[in-house]
Amino acid sequence: MKKKTLLLAAVAVLLILAAGIGTLLVLGSGGGADRERQNTLRLARDYLEQGDFDRALDLLDRLLIKNADDPDARALRDETVARKKAVESDKARAEAEKDKSGQDALTQTISKLGQTIERTAPPPAKDAAAEKAAEEEARRKAEAEAAAARKRAEEAELAKKSAELQEKMRAVNELVRQGREAMTDGKYDPARKSFSSAQEILPPGEDKFAARTLADIAESYYDGYKRAPESPDGIQSAKDAQKTAQEAIRKDATDARPHYTLSKIYNDSKLSDLAVKELEEATRLDPKNYLYAFELGKAQFALKKYEEARRSFESSGSLNPKFEPAFYNLGVTQRVLKNNDAALSAFRTAVKIKPDYVRAHIEIGRVLLARGDTKGAVTAFRTALSFEPRNVTALRELGLAQVKEGSLADAEKTFTEALGIEADAVTNYNLASVKIDLGKPKEAVPYAERAVAAAPNNALYQYTLGFAQDGAGNADGAIAAYTKSAALDKGYAPPRINLGKLYLEAGFDDKALPPLEEAYKIDPNSLEANNNLANAYGRKGLTDKSIFHYEKALQLSPRNPTIRLNLARAYVTAGSLEKARDAYTELIKLAPSEWDAYFELGKVYAGLKDSANARRVLTELKAKKPDYEKRAEVDALLAGL
Repeated sequence: MKKKTLLLAAVAVLLILAAGIGTLLVLGSGGGADRERQNTLRLARDYLEQGDFDRALDLLDRLLIKNADDPDARALRDETVARKKAVESDKARAEAEKDKSGQDALTQTISKLGQTIERTAPPPAKDAAAEKAAEEEARRKAEAEAAAARKRAEEAELAKKSAELQEKMRAVNELVRQGREAMTDGKYDPARKSFSSAQEILPPGEDKFAARTLADIAESYYDGYKRAPESPDGIQSAKDAQKTAQEAIRKDATDARPHYTLSKIYNDSKLSDLAVKELEEATRLDPKNYLYAFELGKAQFALKKYEEARRSFESSGSLNPKFEPAFYNLGVTQRVLKNNDAALSAFRTAVKIKPDYVRAHIEIGRVLLARGDTKGAVTAFRTALSFEPRNVTALRELGLAQVKEGSLADAEKTFTEALGIEADAVTNYNLASVKIDLGKPKEAVPYAERAVAAAPNNALYQYTLGFAQDGAGNADGAIAAYTKSAALDKGYAPPRINLGKLYLEAGFDDKALPPLEEAYKIDPNSLEANNNLANAYGRKGLTDKSIFHYEKALQLSPRNPTIRLNLARAYVTAGSLEKARDAYTELIKLAPSEWDAYFELGKVYAGLKDSANARRVLTELKAKKPDYEKRAEVDALLAGL
């Protein structure tokens, strides 16, 4: 199906899906600038209503960069900013109240940790899970290195003690070792017994040794909690970890480790503000520990303290230039701060350290795509796929880059491959849109239907199904989908425009007017709404209204010959022959092969009693188009002049 100028095509849409330091997904398909603007506004409104203010503002900023005077974008931006401030104010009050409760809030939360985590944190996507596992591995490595360094320092210190004291300390260390081994095996009771025994024989007067021991025990309890967070043993271990870490701090306020353990407990308990405070203390006490700085950055990011998070990630990367997660998270933070050049640099540093860092390659592609470097984006996504050929996120992103690049056939293959791995509404929608752009509306229909089946309340998906059905010749199916799309989104003009056009084409003028009038109210500056509404009013004999909307449509598209021809004819119908003359004259300059314009201009001149110009125009028509289909009428008109 050819996409006619006045029938709205599938439009470009951007969705930024971010969860913490998470995934950013971008999707869309072709369309005109006005249609892209309308759908961007609509998407920003959707994000606003969902409370995702940052994404809404990001989309609106793009519109305002293109046109700083866009009244709709400015109004929606102001509304978004106001609502964001109101929500943040409410949240600040809630956080202040939570801060007062402190440890009580933690105790209450720990008792519900299992079911809360299951309820509020659904399993991550496959690639997100792999990324989390890679980060956990990097953290374990860092913690193991730190533990080895501590052990060497402790052994050196132990050697300085008396033989009797050394024996007591070794006995404590052995009990702790046994407890940690039991906890690793999931044997909670033996572990607790060993830890209790170790605490009972701690030598008096050795507060630093006691603090280190308690810190070790707290870490082990925390590991036990993480082993089975929903079990009674796991929940009790979290409580024991909290209590033991606090005892360690009382023994030695200069040890950073128990603060770090507490921060992990608070973070798991959704007490991010308390986690940040503990991590700030840990980094103050041990400013050279890159892992503490890294975890502090993550906690700050969760609280949307992006500038602080940036500084923490920069500190982590500076302390350990080989710690790639710090640079990856720095890149994500820079993107949120809209420092895309800095983000790109951080992601490239991450892949330089770890060449198979798939997530970072994907982020590089996203930044390049946002900058308009489609070739570079395609290369980045293909690099990610060279390491993980079945990474569905990389495939989806590659397809989007190929659409932006204009490589629709390649995008069609890429989206098809992604669906073969994991079907989802977004990719079905994207593939349907690409097939429409390739002139394959019949092939687009089943994919649009699957998108609608997966997300039946998505107005854009319903609209795309209607467009595909329209192109496939199924007018009834198109009308049903357009009607559903319009019902789902009261502020969405495109389905109403296309509904009206379908009714006009079918000769149902009375049915055409209501959706077209609604579309005009939604978007008075829509070319399609004005042109089709002018057609509908003309068919109803409402010439003045028809002229009004043709004139407005012509302002929006001054070089559109079809609109100018229709406007000239409307002027003739209204008896405004001088305006008709001028409109036909401009049309012939714009489109010299618009032969009907010559003939109709000749008749207008005749109506104005301007025989000389009528004869001139008609003679010119005969000379330029000897086989003009209305040649006989031209000759008759000339004979009567």
